[in-house]
Amino acid sequence: MSAPRWSPSVTVAAIVEADGRYLLVEEHTPEGLKLNNPAGHLDPAESPLQGVVRETLEETARHFTPDALVGVYLSRFQRPARAGRPPQDVTYLRFAFCGEVGAPEPGRTLDTGIVGTLWLTLDELRAAHAQGRLRSPLVMRCAEDHAAGRRLPLDTVTTDASVYTPEIKG
Repeated sequence: MSAPRWSPSVTVAAIVEADGRYLLVEEHTPEGLKLNNPAGHLDPAESPLQGVVRETLEETARHFTPDALVGVYLSRFQRPARAGRPPQDVTYLRFAFCGEVGAPEPGRTLDTGIVGTLWLTLDELRAAHAQGRLRSPLVMRCAEDHAAGRRLPLDTVTTDASVYTPEIKG
């Protein structure tokens, strides 16, 4: 009998910088109120580009236009058992895209758990990281890579047409 197949959680993140400030969301997490890039899980039948545009809109009420891939990141998060819940050991595979956002869409509500958005300088983001206010170390790493000028063409990430076919029901 073989062991269960390891499946990392695939996430997408928007790295948005304007006038020396990075767009972040403040969100409720099991670890308390944390700062994160606009980010979330990739949905079935969705390309990473489609996912990052959707997640940014849901979390910031702003339309995101990706310009480049900043990087692909692999990280592991271990949450200890608490309040009758078992421990969690999750590996995340993150596709981080940079680009621009438009103005907030009037009347659009933010995703459940999102308190609001804010714009921080790289130094303010470093201070938040040092204070343990970031949801993941990848928030800082992505901003640092972006600030260093790391950019890859969007077509670096290819989504095969098979992704968009209906799921097999069994």
